[in-house]
Amino acid sequence: MAEDQIKEGQPVENQPEEEKNTLTENTVEETTTEVPVVDEAGSEVPVVDEAGSEVPVVDDIITDVIEDQFVKEESVKEEKPDVSPAEELLLPRDTLLSAGIHIGTRMKTLDMASFIYRVRPDGLFVLDVKKTDDRIRTAAKFLARYDKTKVAVSATRLYAHEPVKKFCEVTGATPIIGRFIPGQLSNPQYSRRIDPEIIVVSDPRADAQAVKEASIVGIPIVALCSTDNEFAGVDFVIPTNNKGRRALAVIFWLLARQILRERGEIGPDSDPQETIDDFEAKVTRDEEDDL
Repeated sequence: MAEDQIKEGQPVENQPEEEKNTLTENTVEETTTEVPVVDEAGSEVPVVDEAGSEVPVVDDIITDVIEDQFVKEESVKEEKPDVSPAEELLLPRDTLLSAGIHIGTRMKTLDMASFIYRVRPDGLFVLDVKKTDDRIRTAAKFLARYDKTKVAVSATRLYAHEPVKKFCEVTGATPIIGRFIPGQLSNPQYSRRIDPEIIVVSDPRADAQAVKEASIVGIPIVALCSTDNEFAGVDFVIPTNNKGRRALAVIFWLLARQILRERGEIGPDSDPQETIDDFEAKVTRDEEDDL
């Protein structure tokens, strides 16, 4: 009997639940989808409401929503600044800046122009911390190749005495602290003559005699240079504040740490036992008055 009703198109009792749900979904879909009206020429005729306004087709509404969302997402991308990967500095940027390694002078030489980041309103030139960081890494790799006893470090300025002394204790280099005696590198007859294969100077202007003699005997020179220094006779420059007490301590501590890491004497993420405070000059008030 049921088969005859199906053939005649009559409804069947006890219709399966899945079939009922399918019919319901199709019915909802048909009621929510606008069927465009087409004229004789095959063009769609806009639907108009009672007030005479054009009623948008559902497909057009969906398209507009998608386009609006796309525009919003694109605008957010344009407004959001590009976030570069975190800079891998030897020390946190705040630590370097608080030590003042980026503070130069109110004078700028053409030699140092490429290392200068900007000029402050008070006229002080500011060095690029990232370039200082890169130069310390390179200098450490270079110095680590030499026998530790063949590396000399000159420090004429008072604030450089303690940092250089500690640097030489940690790395095994030879310190030349205080006044550089003429002939200390170039005079074979001098009893206290030293024979290094490379020399580091804390300031090529204050250590001019060391730079001069190293150039005569053909010794490579690594120099800490501020914005007012020139490169005459210098082979490799580390741009930094070479007059500040804390700045010199940080630079020589970083250089010592990197050399030890390059030699394998400490781990790649380890620090020497000496701290930055140990490298900082302890200057008395009388000594400060003499500066």
